[in-house]
Amino acid sequence: MSGPEIFVIVIVALLLFGADKLPEMARAFGKGMRDFRKATDDIRREIETSTSDIKREFSETADSIKKEVTDISDNITKDVTDMTDEIKNEVNQVSGEIKNEVNGVADEIKKDTDYTTKDNYYEYTD
Repeated sequence: MSGPEIFVIVIVALLLFGADKLPEMARAFGKGMRDFRKATDDIRREIETSTSDIKREFSETADSIKKEVTDISDNITKDVTDMTDEIKNEVNQVSGEIKNEVNGVADEIKKDTDYTTKDNYYEYTD
């Protein structure tokens, strides 16, 4: 509301109730507003008080859940790491065995090739 609107309301109130009743009405209105604010503050304080226990319990539950999830995650990570390490070790072991087999076969092939080449060489030179 702007200034002229308030001025019109005050003039209408003066005309309806008179100058001697207006201060009593203003006091009653002010007291009503004060009581309303006090009641509102009391209700707000009561709600905050009653919900603080719920907030605390909720916070404790959330912290407990976070801890359990973190523990489970850590256990899963540890298990995956352990299994990965085991698999790597087995793959390395099998890979080493395969390399040894391949090297052995390659050596045998090389020896056979050397003998064949020598035999063929001697055949041609004789």
